[in-house]
Amino acid sequence: MASSLHPVVILDFGSQYTQLIARRIREMQVYSVIVPCDIAFDELARLQPLALILSGGPSSVYDPAAPRADPRLLQMGVPTLGICYGLQWMAQQLGGRVRPADRREYGLAQMEISAPSQLLAGLPSPLRVWNSHGDHIAQVPPGFSVTGRTENAVAAIENPGRRMYAVEFHPEVRHTDRGSDILRNFVVQIGGIRPNWFPRAFIEEAVERIRRQVGPADRALCALSGGVDSAVAATLVARAIGDRLACVFVDNGLLRQNEFERVSGLLRAQAHLNVRAVDRSARFLERLRGVTDPERKRKIIGEVFIRVFEEEARGLGDLRFLVQGTLYPDVIESVSVKGPAATIKSHHNVGGLPSDLAFQLIEPLRELFKDEVRRVGRELGLSGEIVERQPFPGPGLAVRILGEVTEERLRMVRQADAIVAEEIRAAGLDAKLWQWFAVLLPVSSVGVMGDARTYASTIAVRAVESDDGMTADWAKLPPEVLERLATRIVNEVKGVNRVVYDITSKPPGTIEWE
Repeated sequence: MASSLHPVVILDFGSQYTQLIARRIREMQVYSVIVPCDIAFDELARLQPLALILSGGPSSVYDPAAPRADPRLLQMGVPTLGICYGLQWMAQQLGGRVRPADRREYGLAQMEISAPSQLLAGLPSPLRVWNSHGDHIAQVPPGFSVTGRTENAVAAIENPGRRMYAVEFHPEVRHTDRGSDILRNFVVQIGGIRPNWFPRAFIEEAVERIRRQVGPADRALCALSGGVDSAVAATLVARAIGDRLACVFVDNGLLRQNEFERVSGLLRAQAHLNVRAVDRSARFLERLRGVTDPERKRKIIGEVFIRVFEEEARGLGDLRFLVQGTLYPDVIESVSVKGPAATIKSHHNVGGLPSDLAFQLIEPLRELFKDEVRRVGRELGLSGEIVERQPFPGPGLAVRILGEVTEERLRMVRQADAIVAEEIRAAGLDAKLWQWFAVLLPVSSVGVMGDARTYASTIAVRAVESDDGMTADWAKLPPEVLERLATRIVNEVKGVNRVVYDITSKPPGTIEWE
């Protein structure tokens, strides 16, 4: 279904940074969407793009298996920007030549602006840029001028007459100095695009889209988790179809300490949501007995959730639609839906869904990042306690217990997690952090407690800072905070004698351990 908002369209050739391009554009309050690089030309034209951006990718354009786009998109007459592989594909299609580089460029480089440039206007020279390419432009396409060079390669080209621009580096990553200014030059100065992406506009568009999908008589069931994503999704659907929406909050036995009772009350306080809370913890834990592989855990949890929702739907009448608070990071990590990107892990509500799903899915937040969802939640009038709630994985503590999930191991990680949360809040750090939690490792070690030898479990503490969950830095917690929480965990959580702190960023790690 095409949006009534005309977007900046990003064609995904498989770059790990494609979602960051969309994010940088949306930071300008301009609507952007990501589509597969091989999207049918007629479908692309129906989107009525205000501009096109061709992403990077891991392939070489001269490779027979390299991803391709329809070359007619270069004749659409809208401003077009190629990035890395996008530059190389554009150059090859327009009569230039690409070949393997004698000296590949990965990481930081200095770019000299070598000619007047609309794209690079107002930027200093040299400019520090972030590269990730093994090929380079050996011959520039006819009509293009070289506007930037690094020591080893052509770094920027443009043809203002054809409204075509391209860079060999990645302006979307934070490592490139003034990268957002480059993208802003393209979108605002060259494209003449004005802000059109606001929470209110998204809400109106989403509500209308949901009404078209559900129709005038059908009903829907929402899988509530208590987090901001599902609460915002449910509120949007409630605005669209009113009391034809029923919400279910399921205790899967994998929630944090006292969470089922607290969240049930919080959700029932939202007058617009018809919430039913059910305890199915024994069923989930029985299915997880003996399972240690993280992908199997996620798929089992996804399947059991769906079966529970199917049973609830039958009890409530004929509900054909299932509402989920799926976000863009869930999608991009679970399945390659846009371009040839790698699957990182199966989120229970995306790659973990069973093939015989009895529902049609409603996922109004599927193209949003977490901070965008929070802005939408505020616009919808949701309480601050819901909007600012820390992210919690759908599979719950199952992915914070490495190895088998048992009642005893759940007790240990719950108690440790509660201590971490208490100490983070007591130190006033919760507003600064994206997530903080405890992980139970399948590792035992020797310790000394009360002058006696112990051989007990290990807890890893994780705390990260992030804007959107797609990338994250480990949080530099004050030593006194680490000391307090480690001391409390060892003293208060029976069966634990060692605490370690995770100092891995994303990438290369993920935020959750499984």
